[in-house]
Amino acid sequence: MKELVIISGKGGTGKTSITAAFASLAKNHILCDADVDAADLHLLTQPTIEQSHDFMGGCLAEIRQDKCISCGTCRDLCKFGAISEDFVVDPIGCEGCGICVDFCPEQAIEFPQQKCGDWFISSCKFGPMVHARLGIAEENSGKLVSLIRKEAKQLAMTDSYDLILTDGPPGIGCPVIASITGATALLLIVEPSLSGLHDMQRVAQLAQHFAIPTMACINKFDLNLEVTKAIEDSAEKLGLTVVGHVPFNPVFTYSMVEGKNIFEYGKEPELLDNIKEIWQKISSSKPMTDSEKIIPLAQ
Repeated sequence: MKELVIISGKGGTGKTSITAAFASLAKNHILCDADVDAADLHLLTQPTIEQSHDFMGGCLAEIRQDKCISCGTCRDLCKFGAISEDFVVDPIGCEGCGICVDFCPEQAIEFPQQKCGDWFISSCKFGPMVHARLGIAEENSGKLVSLIRKEAKQLAMTDSYDLILTDGPPGIGCPVIASITGATALLLIVEPSLSGLHDMQRVAQLAQHFAIPTMACINKFDLNLEVTKAIEDSAEKLGLTVVGHVPFNPVFTYSMVEGKNIFEYGKEPELLDNIKEIWQKISSSKPMTDSEKIIPLAQ
């Protein structure tokens, strides 16, 4: 079983559109949307939810008034000013650090876990899909990413799927680290801008740190050929294989408006052939054909 994680150094590079296009080309695969902070792969796959689960994340302090002796220890220790003069915790101000819980002399503060979002196992027009929705302004997105990747891997092993196609989050932060750890290979979607070049270099360094084989695809490459050339040169220095160049084409937007990927939309045959060629290069690359299994995710 293999896992290809498609990532980008910044948002808006076309990562999800290309992931959805690959979903029409891949064989015996399941989809995983690991961009839990701004999940949107479901807009193109139109999944039917078969299982829905609560995601329990961080904890919030709750003072039991029947035990509290108003000693003020918790209020003195709280660095976020989340405890009022009458010893009531502001749930928005509380950062869930737990110091008040640990040092309360009367053990009058409870610390229950909170629901931070939902995760789902669904069926869609391309096969099974594991995805999630993090609550507004909630934390622990990295933990949720690890959870749904673990569930996707378990589903793939149980039902004998060969490939997990994962739409990862942008950037280099905790959710990205959680989405790439243990992956077979990464595909980095880059756009021809100075910020795209800079962010590609940062993501490539992150991938090198975790020793994960990484390929690059330059999307909308013809919008700035000078920067595209700089990206190609930088990719070579970083040891990245550039597997393809996708031209700017509004058909991506038109198909998205209709809730379809570009193969379902069925126009611009040259563009479709281009995406097919890129997929062929990815699926025949050494990381995707090597028999070595992916590294197990932490339990």
